[in-house]
Amino acid sequence: MFFLGVGSTIVGAAAGNIGLSAYQIGLLLAAQNLGFFGSVVTAGALADNVEKPRLLLVGSILTCVAFFLFYLWQPFLLNVLIMFLIGAAMGVSEGVTDAMLLELHEKRQAFHVGINHFSVTVGALLITGYLVFLQMSWRRALVQSAAAVLILAAFLVFAGAGARRKDAGRIADRLRFLGSRRVVPGALVAAVIFVGIETGLTGLLTTFLLRLRGYDQTSSKIGLILFLAGIALGRAFFGLIARRERIRGMLFALVGACGLFSTLLFLLPLPPVANSAGLLMLGLSVSALFPLVITMTGLLFPEMSGTAIGVVKLGVPIGGILVPLIVGSAARLFSFQGALLAFPVLAVAGLIVVLLTPVLTPAGALHD
Repeated sequence: MFFLGVGSTIVGAAAGNIGLSAYQIGLLLAAQNLGFFGSVVTAGALADNVEKPRLLLVGSILTCVAFFLFYLWQPFLLNVLIMFLIGAAMGVSEGVTDAMLLELHEKRQAFHVGINHFSVTVGALLITGYLVFLQMSWRRALVQSAAAVLILAAFLVFAGAGARRKDAGRIADRLRFLGSRRVVPGALVAAVIFVGIETGLTGLLTTFLLRLRGYDQTSSKIGLILFLAGIALGRAFFGLIARRERIRGMLFALVGACGLFSTLLFLLPLPPVANSAGLLMLGLSVSALFPLVITMTGLLFPEMSGTAIGVVKLGVPIGGILVPLIVGSAARLFSFQGALLAFPVLAVAGLIVVLLTPVLTPAGALHD
């Protein structure tokens, strides 16, 4: 999951160095999430029957190859295809790891899922910091990441021995059952919104700071680091205090804070200190939204957690495609400043979805 963070952030972190426009950023993120779409639900469904380390081995090999090839050559459309491969590799990791953690840990599941996604943010932070503080070529950083993933793949070859296998029944039957539960569509829509906000902000923040706030290449990446640091801190903290009966209230409070801070950040020309604080607080507010939705889903369907989480994680590519593409296209057709107001609007939509989605009661049962 650490390297999933590297893959999800490299476009935003290196966009200025490559010379990408907001429209091109949107296309690359869309391609990445199309690849994710095909692999996440497949990997999640297989994780209920197949040894999970074996699936992670496949994802690691795909990640290694894709990292090495990204912008090895310059043609934009070729790199769109390579970004699709990166997304497919990310989908395998996303589809398997949370289900594996929920299977391994019977208590404080929200904490372990939060820490798992904390690892994603650490990867995103380190690849961004690598570019800022070490002044290293982003291509070299990706090649080194590919080498590290290859070492991980070698470890996973042996990790599958004796791994737990179970029989959750036919995939079609599982999907039919999950489709009949009203909480699953609600969780999926919430995932679309929350992931769309996080992915869109991660991909576009450096461009926003460069174009509209007068930051340079280095300071814009530091701004992205502040946002990602807020996500990392929030995932650790909110995962620590989360309990199953608190999930809905936490979601409501965090998505409301996201709407507030995104409005202030994008509408007001704040002084540098306030702008930095706003980026950190925005990251905190976004941090636990998606992990909490995943935790709720896994707790509700423990016998088929891989399939259930895989279905809800379809919200990752859908949100990751729609939001950056909409914002990027709106920026191209109208203005970048106006397009950024999509984020507060999405936060309001998220509040409505949280209110309408069935939740866990204090006793732990599903209120549907």
